[in-house]
Amino acid sequence: MSVVCQNLKYLRKQKGWTQQEFADKLGIKRSLLGAYEEERAEPRTEVLEQVSDMFRVSIDDLLRRDLATQKESYLEKRRQQKLGSARQSIQFVPVKAAAGYLAGYNDEEFIEELNTFTLPMIGAGDYRAFEIAGDSMLPVASGSVIVCHKVDGWEDIKSNETYVVVTARGGIVFKRVEKNSRAKSKITLISDNPQFEPYSVEMEDILELWQSDAVISKSSQQSRMSVNHLADMVTRLQDQVSLLKKKIKD
Repeated sequence: MSVVCQNLKYLRKQKGWTQQEFADKLGIKRSLLGAYEEERAEPRTEVLEQVSDMFRVSIDDLLRRDLATQKESYLEKRRQQKLGSARQSIQFVPVKAAAGYLAGYNDEEFIEELNTFTLPMIGAGDYRAFEIAGDSMLPVASGSVIVCHKVDGWEDIKSNETYVVVTARGGIVFKRVEKNSRAKSKITLISDNPQFEPYSVEMEDILELWQSDAVISKSSQQSRMSVNHLADMVTRLQDQVSLLKKKIKD
């Protein structure tokens, strides 16, 4: 088998993709990809360019180097370089990547492909940043980025603190969390904007839970609200919290 054909098959298997999945990503037929891997056809230049961009591998290496026999795989090498270059790197999940994140949140390779950044005030730890959309958490504006650290379970949740909650049904949401001391099987998600009703989520439905540490937003994104409007929001929020506490006690 020629080197390039072997490399195509090797890189596909490194990702755990079927021939159909890889072919779909390349925009070609599965049968054509099979012909490439079986050395019955030579990959076209545009296909090699796509593979090069997808795996951050030079076309020259695809054509000349047997990637499978390298002392260290390209994916592992890139992972180590990334970890070494930014000890406190924070993976960033933009709104447009939310759907992909729900499918790949537990995929180490998917996470490594996310863009990263660092913050001087953040120490070592497991951090992630999520771009939020919508007005449910005003005055935190839509488009703000929430920097968070991972929370393992119900016991580590602090009531009335803000979290990014990831669920298969609800997607990625930024909410204030209230625990029910009598029912560890669920939590209540509360919006700071009282126009949005609180709702409960079963703990077993939660894929990930991230407690917020910092909010990053552009000055143009900051909400401008009158003092009266803000006071009204606080009053209505307090009423909702009091009502929730009463329901929990009952």
